Amino acid sequence: MIQLLPESALRKVTAVAAAAMVLALAGCADMAGIDSHAKLRDADSLGLSQAQPAAAAAVPAIPAVESQWWLAFGDAQLDALVNQAIEGNPNLQVARARLARAQASAMIAESALKPQLNGSLDLTRQKFSDTYIYPAPLGGSVQETGTLQLNGSWELDFFGKNRSALDTAIGAANAAAADQEAARVLLASNVARSYFQWARLSGQLAVAQRTLAQRQETLALVRDRVSAGLDTRLELRQSEGGLPQARQQIEALNEQVEITRHALEAWVAHPNATQSLTAPALADIKPIALQPTIPADLLGRRADIAAARWRVEAATRDVANARTQFYPNINLVAFAGFQSIGFSNLMKSDSQQWGVGPAIRLPIFEAGKLRANLRGKAADLDAAIESYNATVLDAVRDVADQVASAQSIGRQQVEQRDAQAAAESAYDIAVQRYRAGLGNYLNVLTAETTVLAQRAQAVDLAARALDTQVALARALGGGYQPSVETAALSSASTHP
Repeated sequence: MIQLLPESALRKVTAVAAAAMVLALAGCADMAGIDSHAKLRDADSLGLSQAQPAAAAAVPAIPAVESQWWLAFGDAQLDALVNQAIEGNPNLQVARARLARAQASAMIAESALKPQLNGSLDLTRQKFSDTYIYPAPLGGSVQETGTLQLNGSWELDFFGKNRSALDTAIGAANAAAADQEAARVLLASNVARSYFQWARLSGQLAVAQRTLAQRQETLALVRDRVSAGLDTRLELRQSEGGLPQARQQIEALNEQVEITRHALEAWVAHPNATQSLTAPALADIKPIALQPTIPADLLGRRADIAAARWRVEAATRDVANARTQFYPNINLVAFAGFQSIGFSNLMKSDSQQWGVGPAIRLPIFEAGKLRANLRGKAADLDAAIESYNATVLDAVRDVADQVASAQSIGRQQVEQRDAQAAAESAYDIAVQRYRAGLGNYLNVLTAETTVLAQRAQAVDLAARALDTQVALARALGGGYQPSVETAALSSASTHP
């Protein structure tokens, strides 16, 4: 004899069997074997330590670079130009807009963690079918239908899908904030380097003008000697040939000065910004202290490295989000409002309706879409990690190069000053011997060539020293500090 189960028990068994079948089918959405394989480089793997110098110390150390490092040069014109650039440069404004966009995306992601409520009003004039589910007299008639309703939902984030999406958006926003700071540091360094290039050209122009005056004096001396019969027209023509050469060099330098000023005006986004400025003099610009070693905390001082690290964090959270796609999506939904046939009945108490209950969605067979998505996110994470590693390696090289250049330039300047002093002395002696008739004009020309080369080199080395100081300040992070917005977003990420 077969005993049938009660109807209520049968329903329970059926529900349990259905749930078991769903869970079994869900096993088809398998995420096994899909992982990121790239590894982040740390300070030890890069050879960074407190005890390891980049080169022999030749300049005093400073503990960190100030955020407004350009003030240390003591040039009010430079300070004003950098401030103008930070306020108005379009590229920096683009970086700020990208940050605002990324922050808005984080706010959108955060809203998914909270209950949602919206209202709807639908008013329709409709002909009902004669052959559908509606019997006469409704079937075949034309009626007005209305629905006024509030709809609410709250996704219960049991598996962390929305939480990981928010963390991804916060990582992207933090990366955008660091990118903005990197753009600010780069902009300030470009303004300073262009300004010092203007100073270098001004110094070279002063050398060229001094050369022209010197050659005019020499020409007058040669003419006197030719008139006295002590020299021939050969020496006269040689002396005359030096003047157009000096004037041509002055003109070429004036052209470069104009081009450099135009570049400065482009950086500060203000045409004619340099018209009211005085040409800078290298001697009036104070050198700043340099860092003689690569600091172990370099990874935290550069905005580009911070941005790359935040992109790794965002990609990591994105992988976590892709994993949560394999799990059920559980929503609590509810609605309440009015629905009627005939607009005049819409607001009557008899037209009220409401409903509440859970809504569950579970991936069963996605034809490999979820695994492909996870594999793609893992590849994005590998790319972000390797991009970070490349940024770190380039930063270490950049700092090492600038330190080596700064120390070498210092040593070169010492030697160059000695060489210039010797060349100036030799030139004075050659002119005196020529004036006294004890030497020929060829000796004067030879000595002058050496002097001119040393004067030009002195200007170039002084400008290179300043340029290297700017490059090193940028390489050491330019005083980067996480912005207030970044700190707030990070706090939101760790405190839901």
